[in-house]
Amino acid sequence: MKNLRDIELKFVKGIGPARAKLLDEELGLSTVHDLLRHFPSHYLDRSNVYRIRDFAGEMPAVQLRGQFVTFNVIGESAKARLVGLFTDGTSNIEIVWFKRIKQLRDLYKTRVDYIVFGKPQEFNGRWSLVHPEVDPVNSSQAQAEFRGVYPLTEKLRNRGVTSRNIFQWAQNALSAYGDSIPEMLPPEILARYHFMGAREAVTTVHHPTDAEKLRRARERLKFEELFYLQLNIRRYASNRPGALPGISFPRIGRFFNSFYNEALPFPLTEAQKRVLREIRADLGSGRQMNRLLQGDVGSGKTIVALMTMLIAIDNGTQACIMAPTEILATQHYESMRSMAAPLGVNVRLLTGSTGRKERETIARELADGSLHILVGTHAVIEDNVSFKNLGLAVIDEQHRFGVVQRARLWGKNAAAPPHILVMTATPIPRTLAMTVYGDLDVSVIDELPPGRKPVSTLLRYDDQRQSVYRSIGRQLAAGHQVYIVYPLITESEKLDLRSLEEGYELIRGTFPSYRVTYVHGRMKPAEKDHQMKLFAENKAQILVSTTVIEVGVNVPNASTMVIENAERFGLSQLHQLRGRVGRGAAQSYCVLMSKRRIGADTRKRLELMTRTTDGFEIAEADLRARGPGDLEGTMQSGIPIDLRIANLATDGQLVQLARDCAEQLLDADPALAAHPVLAAELRRLYPRPADLSRIS
Repeated sequence: MKNLRDIELKFVKGIGPARAKLLDEELGLSTVHDLLRHFPSHYLDRSNVYRIRDFAGEMPAVQLRGQFVTFNVIGESAKARLVGLFTDGTSNIEIVWFKRIKQLRDLYKTRVDYIVFGKPQEFNGRWSLVHPEVDPVNSSQAQAEFRGVYPLTEKLRNRGVTSRNIFQWAQNALSAYGDSIPEMLPPEILARYHFMGAREAVTTVHHPTDAEKLRRARERLKFEELFYLQLNIRRYASNRPGALPGISFPRIGRFFNSFYNEALPFPLTEAQKRVLREIRADLGSGRQMNRLLQGDVGSGKTIVALMTMLIAIDNGTQACIMAPTEILATQHYESMRSMAAPLGVNVRLLTGSTGRKERETIARELADGSLHILVGTHAVIEDNVSFKNLGLAVIDEQHRFGVVQRARLWGKNAAAPPHILVMTATPIPRTLAMTVYGDLDVSVIDELPPGRKPVSTLLRYDDQRQSVYRSIGRQLAAGHQVYIVYPLITESEKLDLRSLEEGYELIRGTFPSYRVTYVHGRMKPAEKDHQMKLFAENKAQILVSTTVIEVGVNVPNASTMVIENAERFGLSQLHQLRGRVGRGAAQSYCVLMSKRRIGADTRKRLELMTRTTDGFEIAEADLRARGPGDLEGTMQSGIPIDLRIANLATDGQLVQLARDCAEQLLDADPALAAHPVLAAELRRLYPRPADLSRIS
């Protein structure tokens, strides 16, 4: 058998050196293996033939069978177009081309049967098709009931490369080299789950003959892709417990018990209790904890983090919590000090603006062990910050820190790495968490404390703005505060969006009796913190902001958020922004402002926000709409997600099956000694120059 990775694309019939170079530059396809693994993104159903006389309203892409009656070139030079009059015996339609006019005029003949495929457009009662696919009725292209649509770039389209070219080149490659497609799944897995063989699956995906066979082929190829991804993640995760012994915390002592019995501000929810049990099991296991704690805004993650720190203190070690902004660190500090200091816990704050004298006190108390909890920003990981015995590090909004920054926490305890608890209020869909954080244990707080009122979310349009302002006025008059969020800092000529600068002046003029402050990402940190502090202390009643307030400020008195141009934000971002309100006892509101004229998909997304406050439902919808991308900073975690056919949003069951199969295989054969094909493919797919996977 030939190795398809060794056969350059230029040797495939119809491609040649110039096109091979272009495909490599634009799509990263350089070999026959790459081409055959460049799968269609979706399929067009070519099983139905429409009649032109039946066209009405908004039409989908359609297939017609008939003949060209005439051809005419209209216009001159750059404005020339080729117009063919096409009939199917029931009516006529114009077929229009703006490019390759001479070639197409020579290619197509009148009074010859063709299959034409494209999306009809109606203008002044006349139908036309622009640049459709045209094939002789006896061609393989015309006879395919399901036609794959392949991912392309704009440059490829401009150079005349179409989806049908990719289809034809894939057919040519299969004809010449199909017998050399290797089987990359173990025979026991193929047999157990009745998966289609590799050669049949690849052939079917490029040229399906029926819907059921296509489903089975895609299922097999999706599983293979996810299986290798999970195999890569699980081999490192399975090594971690043995390779990384941790500090054992067997005791639940005075600090924890006193807090639980005397100082807890409200009863724990069942979800908080469950997560604490999972954490306690980790801390007593003798291995290092690496746990991701997910929980919606207001679900009580901070209480869980504090109680975990108290376990560390009860076992004679110190704890720290690192937050991405000074204002968030300050809020953590004030909250934890108010709850823990009465128990005799020493809590201090270290940020960029901490004075020299306080820094000296912190350094002395860290060194002698009398400082129990250090709350801070990036300042915590500076080289001159030394702990006597750091047992636990908590990282809040962990995706705001690069993996190398997080790694520096490990050096804060020479004897053994501290336990790591990373927290995020950004809900991560389960399939994505299983994949990206496959080497972490994941805990979820999936219920809010009793008595917390869900935020009421409203969709309003620009022509309803005065009504919205009257509602804001009523909230301000009742003593509450208001956020107003804009997508841009300055006016943009290209985007018709309300800018923060314009909005700030408008809001000041609309509500002259109230103090308005503003923050954006281009401000210096000290100025931004000052403006945020004015709002947090109710010295300003309205905060006009860009999305920098997505994470970081806790103002229970803020009852309303207005998000301008909400159609420009992703669902998860809208949910994060909404989480800034609803933190007090009063009913809170989030108003999504939008233009009336928006697309159907956009309207559907915004309406979903008005129906649910479930962050995980929203995150799943966002993942389906936008793909994994860089959700939760995954690209900096050392586990890139580059899936060619599987979809983490819709293939959850296959993700789970792939994970289970990978774990079972590694349990039986940790070094893959009995599976040399798997081991070799894994090395090709996932060469790892540096293993940062153990760092949460």
